[in-house]
Amino acid sequence: MAVLDIITYPDARLKQVAEEVKTFDDDLLKFIQNLEETMDAGPGGVGIAATQVGVMLRIVIVDVSSYPRLKKAKHHGRLVLINPEIVDWQGMKKGREGCMSVPDFTGNVIRAENIRLKALDREGVEQQYEMEGFEARAVQHEIDHLDGLLFLDRLVSRRNDLFERKKKNEN
Repeated sequence: MAVLDIITYPDARLKQVAEEVKTFDDDLLKFIQNLEETMDAGPGGVGIAATQVGVMLRIVIVDVSSYPRLKKAKHHGRLVLINPEIVDWQGMKKGREGCMSVPDFTGNVIRAENIRLKALDREGVEQQYEMEGFEARAVQHEIDHLDGLLFLDRLVSRRNDLFERKKKNEN
């Protein structure tokens, strides 16, 4: 398998809308494995979208299970979501987000607190999920990538809600 290169802002490919996956074959499974390996090799991200590696297909992977503050929070473990669609949402909450494609900044974004989602799994079988809290936020963030949006496009305020990320070697 392979770790893929993550494209970063302002690369124009991050603004492209991804196409639906229509073919479920060995090539798709290999790509999903590479995407998982890329997410795992990254700097602690909880999700990745195919568009972040320059593949314009509606595929995201989300796994908040290892996020330190969420050890006891409800989540679904590692999810491969193909052609994901939010079918219902409730409540809104502001929260801080970062992104592997925007490595130098984090920002405050308002997202739904609870979502109901349908998506295909890696075999092409439709699944439905109820999600809340950080997992719901992560899924919304990744689906935005499929629609050509970054968290930068959803900032509450560019003046007050965009923050420079501290570098690891800073004290």
